[in-house]
Amino acid sequence: MSRLGNLGARLYRGEVGYDFIRNRKIWYGISILITITAIIGVAVGGLRMGIEFEGGAVFTTDTKAKISTAQATDVATEASGHMAIVQELGNGGLRIQITEVDTAKANEIKETLSDELGIPANDINADLVGPSWGEQIANKAWTGLGVFMILVVIYLAIAFEWRMAVAALIALIHDITITVGVYALVGFEVTPGTVIGLLTILGYSLYDTVVVFDSLKEGQKDITKQTRFTYSEIANRSINSTLVRSVNTTVVALLPVAGLLFIGGGVFGAGMLNDISLSLFVGLAAGAYSSIFIATPLVADLKEREPQMKALKKRVLAKRAAAAAKGESSDDGPEDLRDDTETETAGTTIGRPRSHGRTPGKR
Repeated sequence: MSRLGNLGARLYRGEVGYDFIRNRKIWYGISILITITAIIGVAVGGLRMGIEFEGGAVFTTDTKAKISTAQATDVATEASGHMAIVQELGNGGLRIQITEVDTAKANEIKETLSDELGIPANDINADLVGPSWGEQIANKAWTGLGVFMILVVIYLAIAFEWRMAVAALIALIHDITITVGVYALVGFEVTPGTVIGLLTILGYSLYDTVVVFDSLKEGQKDITKQTRFTYSEIANRSINSTLVRSVNTTVVALLPVAGLLFIGGGVFGAGMLNDISLSLFVGLAAGAYSSIFIATPLVADLKEREPQMKALKKRVLAKRAAAAAKGESSDDGPEDLRDDTETETAGTTIGRPRSHGRTPGKR
């Protein structure tokens, strides 16, 4: 078995682990700092909306231009009075995108481009996009996002509980905010491809979160009938048992996206790939982070406020204190990650109902 596979098996059995819940304030602080940075980026720099949302004109040429893309950018910007985006196509032609251009202005720009690029006007195609169409797309995107959020909350509240639904919703908002903030900071265009990427990453983020929640739901069965673990400790065991799975899923998903972003968009200059690949790359990474460091710790915080969980915590700590006072070795602490999760208390099994060939409660 590989080292990673062996580590995953040991994490799953509870033989090793890291205390994510105990250090949750650190993770909250990191997330708040990143979120504030993202909000400042949007507030100061704003989002650079694509032509599909702002409206404008796209000029394409099938013939190789006699000037560089930088020169073409200067010419188009001067002719239109707006910042132009120029991309070189695979056939050597150019794609020139200019926002806030009407039909009359588009014809003037086309003539100017024909003279400066040395290409006949008939060989330059001009496509106009009205701002009303872009507004409709934006409204539908926001509507789709809102419906998605509502359905997620309803599903998680039914399948798990309302605390998990609230934690998952906060994690999703966290992921969207960070992704949008990165777009504002790096100055990438927001296009329909960006919206598709945002909706896609929400699915990935939710998947990782649900995997941990499912393990937590199984581990908390009959939790109040035992005195070995607090709710936070069981939540921490759930994160550790699914940690390698979450990491593997995220890495496998990030590799092709990184290829699109850094190789396709960066090396080969296929700028249109950046629209969707940047949102996917940032969102997938943020989603993996929020599933482990935000969602489950939030659930633990909310559950620990319940009277039953407070009483359980008192009983667990009292039992450990009594064992320590007697100088006995207690197997009931958070450090007891070497043990299986099976514990017979009042005829029930706490944690994952599996047997690893050992008698419950014994090493």
